[in-house]
Amino acid sequence: MKAGFDLNALDFIHTESLGKHLGIEFTEAGEGYLMARMPVDKRTHQPFGILHGGASVALAETLGSVASFMLLDDPTTQRAVGLEINANHIRSVREGWVYGRCTPIHTGRTTHVWDIRITDEQGKLVCVSRLTVAIIKG
Repeated sequence: MKAGFDLNALDFIHTESLGKHLGIEFTEAGEGYLMARMPVDKRTHQPFGILHGGASVALAETLGSVASFMLLDDPTTQRAVGLEINANHIRSVREGWVYGRCTPIHTGRTTHVWDIRITDEQGKLVCVSRLTVAIIKG
């Protein structure tokens, strides 16, 4: 990500969005990474009381899409949109928070590819995801 990016500039993303409904919060941005957390509760559980895989994927895509947005040359004329995502669910979580860390694999002119690692509160790996984002004219 761009050095010195102010996470408060991302407030507009949570206006009536999936991220807001799931309780996703951006926590840190630095040179080459973006982090966020998401609660594991009734909003993000599947019927058996553990973190829903789709919620993990939503956290991963939110992180990667926002990371791409942060790299756009001109956000008034460009959009970052998800093109493909995959996820491997490694460990279940029943409560607390999960933390996502997004790092770039490739940041080209028309596509970005992100590695997103989601961990639990003890730092144990919960999910590994790769997201491809298309950079289009907006």
